[in-house]
Amino acid sequence: MCYIAPVTGNKRIKIAAGEPLAERADVRQRKLSMNSTPMQSENLRGVFAVPPLARKSDGKRTIDFDRNSLIVGNIINGRITRLLYGGNAFLYHITLQEYEELLGWFNDLADDVWVIPSIGPGFGRAMDQAKLLRRYQFPCVMILPCGDPRDALGLELGLREIAQAADTKLLVYLKDTNNFGTDRDAGLDAVARLVNDDVCVGIKYAVVRENPTHDSYLDALLARVDRKFVISGIGERPAIAHLRDWKLPGFTTGSGCIAPRLSQKLFEACATGDFETAERIRASFIPLEDLRDLFGPAKVLHAATELAGISPTGPVPPYLTALTPQQEQLVAPVARSLFASDKLQSLSAK
Repeated sequence: MCYIAPVTGNKRIKIAAGEPLAERADVRQRKLSMNSTPMQSENLRGVFAVPPLARKSDGKRTIDFDRNSLIVGNIINGRITRLLYGGNAFLYHITLQEYEELLGWFNDLADDVWVIPSIGPGFGRAMDQAKLLRRYQFPCVMILPCGDPRDALGLELGLREIAQAADTKLLVYLKDTNNFGTDRDAGLDAVARLVNDDVCVGIKYAVVRENPTHDSYLDALLARVDRKFVISGIGERPAIAHLRDWKLPGFTTGSGCIAPRLSQKLFEACATGDFETAERIRASFIPLEDLRDLFGPAKVLHAATELAGISPTGPVPPYLTALTPQQEQLVAPVARSLFASDKLQSLSAK
């Protein structure tokens, strides 16, 4: 597997799996046109990396596209080609100008890469973003969950308008049982109608349960929507239970941005029914997942990406603050160990 890196000029540079991108001076940006094939349910079978977004340490916290290319290169070299930019990239708080620049950069990624940007969470912001999204052909866009006043029918109406304005299909993000309003059943009925009408092509299911094998909300969702449309959306911790017991087709990963080979191997083990191997691989992720749960999933991943040596990631934007030096001391050895374990997978494959 090679990552086709964006470069200056009229050529592509092939970087062998495992080759550190940070050491390549010729890694630059060029329009390559990412995979724009519309997302179908069969494309949900796999691993979706949810990367952080590197920024420069300047007064405006400018998005650093060179460093983000290093992060993407690490992921793709690990055989994950589905990228979902959302909460880990702090897209809840992105400005419209930054969003426009980010979409252009997405479009310039290699043509074997699926890139799914997020939109929203507010209706007005999503409609402004939709005008920019229409310029491109993304496989779909993910709707960030909204915490503002809403009910099921009103949210359904808004999502239909957003999809039409953006001229694309939606990936619905269920992070809590009241994401579609306080009437749980009405909310699930609305989600089902969006799927049945081909407005929604997938659902990122991220409702945290102490025991993911017992989940009445997921059970109610799957009674209304074919499971082929639903992916596990909380990383490696519940992934095995979701793929084994609920038969979901894929999962998202944040920590897999540091260890993509391991995350892909976990998926492959589940796909072949080798859950003993999958459990062994999953154990490699739990120390970092524990720290993400403790200090905040997105900002720990942001720091861990730099501490592992993949790429500097710079500051986090408001409304969050960076990890404290004491927290970084806890994260650093865990991130480096996970990254080193992943690199061993690359060496063993040679």
